[in-house]
Amino acid sequence: MEVFATFWDSLQTMAATSGFAQFFVGDGWKYAVMIGIACVLLYLAIVKKFEPLLLLPIAFGILLANLPLAALGAHDEGGLLYYLYFGVKNVIYPPLIFLGVGAMTDFGPLIANPKSFLLGAAAQVGIFLTFLGALLIGFTPAEAGAIGIIGGADGPTAIYVTSKLASHLLGPIAIAAYSYMALVPIIQPPIMKLLTTKKERMVVMEQLRPVSKTEKILFPILVTLVVSLMVPMAAPLLGMLMLGNLFRESGVCQRLSSTAQNELMNIVTIFLGISVGSTASADTFLNLQTLGIIVLGLVAFSVGTGCGVLFGKIMYKVTGGKVNPLIGSAGVSAVPMAARVSQKVGQEANPGNFLLMHAMGPNVAGVIGSAVAAGVLLSILS
Repeated sequence: MEVFATFWDSLQTMAATSGFAQFFVGDGWKYAVMIGIACVLLYLAIVKKFEPLLLLPIAFGILLANLPLAALGAHDEGGLLYYLYFGVKNVIYPPLIFLGVGAMTDFGPLIANPKSFLLGAAAQVGIFLTFLGALLIGFTPAEAGAIGIIGGADGPTAIYVTSKLASHLLGPIAIAAYSYMALVPIIQPPIMKLLTTKKERMVVMEQLRPVSKTEKILFPILVTLVVSLMVPMAAPLLGMLMLGNLFRESGVCQRLSSTAQNELMNIVTIFLGISVGSTASADTFLNLQTLGIIVLGLVAFSVGTGCGVLFGKIMYKVTGGKVNPLIGSAGVSAVPMAARVSQKVGQEANPGNFLLMHAMGPNVAGVIGSAVAAGVLLSILS
């Protein structure tokens, strides 16, 4: 009997010190809520296929960070994720992601239709309006700038700006930015349809002119020089974006271009995603401030989408109906998700409509625009 009693006591001790028991102690319920959120995001990534390359590692990072007693959060010193988070905290990952994006992206549609720059610029209005809104409800200027950048729908840019302006908000801002990027197919279509008529959505645009190899080589060099001289704080992101594109277009760096597009991009995406997710521990994430950031981020992204579409409507009027306003929604820099959404909504109205290449112009302009907006905020608020 004594052996049985000892064994029973050991089982009770093991149960009391297990992770399961922590759910019922103090604020342990918060861990259960965060694990539930992680599971919902995993469902969206795996079953609904909402940008799984981003959403799956983020969701699993949230899951790991909220396992009671596991000490796997980004701020749990000595753990694996603590060291992976170094690349987020010290803004190493965002420029590397931009390098890969540049190597994967054809800037031809933007070069062929420079008016796309206007649509990309219009979509950045959401950043600055949300910045003002965050100031009005009590955030500091630096915090408001970091929150506003969510409107660019560019996770690396959001991390870059937040790390420099308000690092204590990095977790919720990064989660919000990447979540909204992944949920572009859900968030954008209702806004696009609300602001346009079926006649506008049915517009078939003329084929873009061919772009020469010389133009494609000169473009990243000139953009780097001009924009970096105008807004020096944008140079790290914009410079890496253009370097990646020069790898692609020069024709003499196939191995480097391939590495930037594939191996490097995949490795950095894994590290960045799981690190971002691991910042969302229950202790720091479940509070009113985080809720406010998520709501403001949604407002920023929605306003950016709406401004892009509205400017597209202006171009529709000015050109006598030659521009489909839907491509304005791609002015946010979620590449190429936003351009694909423009294509999808356009084809719903007119099955013979092919807007993807036209939408890639504003989409690429949005990437450049968000980097410039980040540079402006950093220049003003740093």
